[in-house]
Order: sequence, then C-alpha cells, then structure tokens
Amino acid sequence: MLRREFLQLAGIAAASGALAPSAFADTAAASAATALPTPFDWALDIPTKSKEAYVAWMVKNRSEDAKFLGRRYDRYRALMNNRDIWDKQGERAFLMTPREEFCLKANWGHCYDSAFLDIGYGVTISGPHLVGRMTSTLNLTKGDNVLEVGTGSGYQSAYLAHLTDKVHTIEIIKPLAERTRATYDALIARGYDEFKNVSSKNADGYFGWEEAAPFDKIIVTCGIDHIPPPLLRQLKTGGIMVIPVGPPGAQHILKVVKTAGADGAVNVARSDIFGGKVIPFVPLAGGHQDEGDGQL
Repeated sequence: MLRREFLQLAGIAAASGALAPSAFADTAAASAATALPTPFDWALDIPTKSKEAYVAWMVKNRSEDAKFLGRRYDRYRALMNNRDIWDKQGERAFLMTPREEFCLKANWGHCYDSAFLDIGYGVTISGPHLVGRMTSTLNLTKGDNVLEVGTGSGYQSAYLAHLTDKVHTIEIIKPLAERTRATYDALIARGYDEFKNVSSKNADGYFGWEEAAPFDKIIVTCGIDHIPPPLLRQLKTGGIMVIPVGPPGAQHILKVVKTAGADGAVNVARSDIFGGKVIPFVPLAGGHQDEGDGQL
C-alpha cells in the first residue's frame, strides 16, 4: 500500500484502487448473473496474443465484463512493453486479477489507468506498472510462503494469489483491513477460489507475522529508512525482500537477498530494481519508531 504517493516513473504515474463497504453491491462480481464457469487452476492457460481472443475467453470462462477486460488487456500490453512483467506466470497473474473489484465504483473508469486513485483513509495503492515490477522481482513460484506488508485495497495480494498458494498480508488501519477482508470473502463467494490463498491480519507490519514465518519472499509497500530487523529475521536464508528504503519522500525500491556465509553470518545483498530512480513513499505507520534494533 502506498500512502498518498505521487509517482513518476519513466513517464508512468502510480495507479490504484480500493473498495468501499457501501460499494459491495455495485461491484462487477456482484453484478454477474452466475458463478465463474471456470475456476482458477494452476495449469490454466489463457490466450494472450490478441485482445479479442483474451476478452472472449474471459467472458466465457470467467463471466467478467468485456469493457474492463479490454482495458486490462491494453494495460497488460503496456506492462510488457515496459518490461514490468517478466514471465508467463506474471502475465497470467495480471490478466486474471480483476482490478476493478478493488476500485471504488466512482473510479471504475480509471481502474486501469497509470494514475493513482484514492482508496480512503488517506492512502492509495500502487499502479499496475509498479505492482508488476515489484512482483516480478520476487520471482514467486507456487508453494512460496510470501508476506505483504501494507494490504491496502487488496489488489497486490490478489495478484500474488495467482502466483503462490501461501499469501499473508498485514494492514495496520483496522477499518481498511476489515473492508479488504470483506472484499476477498465476497469474491470467494462468487467463485474466485484463488483468493482463499490469502490470509489477512490487522497489525503493525514492521514486526512481520511471526506465527506464519519463515517467509520465502516479503514485499513491503510503505517507505522506511531501514530494513526492519524483524522482517529480515523472518525471511528465509536465500529469500528475497522487495522494499522501498530511504528518507521520507525519497525512497529507492530495493531487492534484498538474504544469504549466510560459511561461518553462519547473515549477509544482505541489495540492488535497486528501478536503476536509481527516486520513488516517494510516505513512512510505514506504526509504533516501531522507538525500536532499538538499529538500522540495516
């Protein structure tokens, strides 16, 4: 989750979406007449060569709205051209995730734009390009245990749920956490069984999710000036974390790889996934400011 972020990246601004409690009856899923004809399956292969073939397949097999599907496909082509999606699994994850379900009805016309959208509570979610690049960097495979810090509207977790069957997500804003959980439950009731892969929790994400650890992968979508030691401890040796690190308003999104030396000492290798571009995030909220773990 990005809080009031204003992102300019290679001419692409952040986009977002969320679902208000009062909007559930108006979601695209709720307006569908029947349950999904074809449930999600890990071997599912969807057509990607043309918009027409993709839209026709999704309408027939997933009962989704052709208007949204056309916009989703157009954004998919932009993601591919910008090299924000790196493999077939990532392509399918984007094309199978109904972003409109996580947007306010008032913003449905913009849910696939490359521009941020307010989701309430003073927060936004990241746009498709940022989500695509950060998720691709995780290199997820089915079976990976992944933690997301900053649930927001739930779109990022929905995307992850098409890549692995073990998604844990934490949101510190209680009413937002409850709203997003309700969004998932409503979609599961409609037949989106893949969202059963998402476990959610209202808590301070700085401290991770000890009961569900260790994690193969961790994604943090709030800015902070250091790598939280609790998250690093909960990341498996050989695991990957993607996290915005830097002073307020001037973070770099880092890929962090945790390794161990022959002597057992933990090593942390970092690389900037956007080649040094500054991407502003507001600070990770919570009570960690008084923590004495030091900075990494």
